[in-house]
Amino acid sequence: MAAAFAWGLLAASSLVLGAVVALRFRIGLRAIGLVMAFGAGVLISAVAFDLVEDAIAAASGHGATLFGMFAGCGAFFGGDFLIDRAGGARRKSAHGGDADESPLAIVLGTVLDGIPESVVIGLTLYAGGAIGAAYLIAVFISNVPEALSSTAGLKARGWSTTRILGMWTLIAVVSAFASLVGYAAFRHASGDVIAFVLAFAAGAILTMLADTMMPEAYRYGGKLVGVVTTVGFATALVVQQLD
Repeated sequence: MAAAFAWGLLAASSLVLGAVVALRFRIGLRAIGLVMAFGAGVLISAVAFDLVEDAIAAASGHGATLFGMFAGCGAFFGGDFLIDRAGGARRKSAHGGDADESPLAIVLGTVLDGIPESVVIGLTLYAGGAIGAAYLIAVFISNVPEALSSTAGLKARGWSTTRILGMWTLIAVVSAFASLVGYAAFRHASGDVIAFVLAFAAGAILTMLADTMMPEAYRYGGKLVGVVTTVGFATALVVQQLD
């Protein structure tokens, strides 16, 4: 169980790393958009070749996988809607959003983005006896652009360095606990339940990508975003094949 926590913390530590980079160096909006595009491509690859593929392999039929995907989509959509109304709609914006946006909503929104990824880390560790390197790298890489863009925005709104790093550290620890839950909660689960959880994460991640990450990437990165997203997808695919 300690390993699940440690791997989850490692994957989420890139949030803190991205924040440090954004605080130390001035990064242009176009660069942030392209990094977000690369991270989106990495996550799309992870969804296709890790989550959905493993879900289909674990399930007795296609029902658990399809139901899990739509459930994950609905859960993220509903949670994101509530967080947007609370003031966290532009948590990935490098412009920083409006002055009245809620810091708590930004934190909760970022946790909502990362929880499905972290739960799967613990689940795959238990199911396979070892962490999938391709998926771990995909989560680690995809966290960086989120931290870069959000930190740039929070810094523009006047957040202190201590406050920003404290927020990302808290989210990293919460993600580690989510990985621990993924390991402990499903140790006696059936194949269909595991398939549902994997597909749930896939649906949530896909919805997050389309709703928050990819629009911001295109907004800042322009037409080149499509090329960089494909490069991210191909990079993750190569890592997955080498795993």
